[in-house]
Amino acid sequence: MSDALSKSPPGSSAQTPAVYAHRGASARWAEHTRAAYLQALEDGADGVECDIHLTRDGHPVLWHDDTLDRTSDGTGDVANLTLAAMRRLDVSSWKGAAIPTRFGARSQQLLTLDDLLDLLLAHGRPVGLAIELKHPSPAGRRLEETVLTVLMRRGLDPETCRLGTISVSFMSFSAEAVNYLIATVDSDHVCQLIDEVSIHDLRTKELLGPVMRTIVTRYLRRIFSEANVVINNQRVGMVGPGVAYVRRHPRRIERWIAAGALLRVWTVDDVEDARFCLDRGVQQLTSNRPGELRAWLQTERVLPTERAGRPAPATTPGV
Repeated sequence: MSDALSKSPPGSSAQTPAVYAHRGASARWAEHTRAAYLQALEDGADGVECDIHLTRDGHPVLWHDDTLDRTSDGTGDVANLTLAAMRRLDVSSWKGAAIPTRFGARSQQLLTLDDLLDLLLAHGRPVGLAIELKHPSPAGRRLEETVLTVLMRRGLDPETCRLGTISVSFMSFSAEAVNYLIATVDSDHVCQLIDEVSIHDLRTKELLGPVMRTIVTRYLRRIFSEANVVINNQRVGMVGPGVAYVRRHPRRIERWIAAGALLRVWTVDDVEDARFCLDRGVQQLTSNRPGELRAWLQTERVLPTERAGRPAPATTPGV
């Protein structure tokens, strides 16, 4: 594992952590929408995070779930719809917040990977882009192949993972996807996501019966075991645990950082969680509330106020 910190966006150190917007500024506007990403950039986020699925006709769209139901007026699987059909969906009204006109019309809120690249490049300043490849996917490895094809066509340098003003990194819970990616791009820019699961955790998932809970738990335990192999063998330069994982395993986190890994922790929306991560030496924080998190970091003098281009607030906001 080489020094991932030297190739990451400005602010990625224990002293000046980088703040990534989780699916955009998704606490304020509907996740993965144009409004959420434009808000994140206005808020001064160092980077943005997105999830990728493929449509039926092979277009990479920004979407978290494998189904449409939670975050649109549609139903069914993303993989069964064409891009044209997805563009007809209302993907923002479910949030209950009217989109300001400066963020585009409701019909413009769905984004493809190309759309997000256009948005980030038009913004002008250096920014990070963390792309999560969502698995299991009916597309299999075609998901990674398609994403890489789009990025290469747009000018991605696989060694530096730079695309104009954008610093690209790749993430997945799937060790198979991670191993595929590091065969093409520099491993310092690949992040192995990691978490833990138990049957107890899944009991709150009302849609899962006891048999399905057991099947899902066994599957998740297997992929997280494989993820640990990738991390412990230092195949990648970045590790992405959830904040609950960080709290359960603080010494493990410190050991990974001491070994040279860049830690990108999700999803940090609480001041105490942020403080706990910083005390462990975490270099990147992913948040649904990037503006509030950055404001708090400024009041704590973790970030200099000039990075946001505006004075620090007089009081510490709730994140």
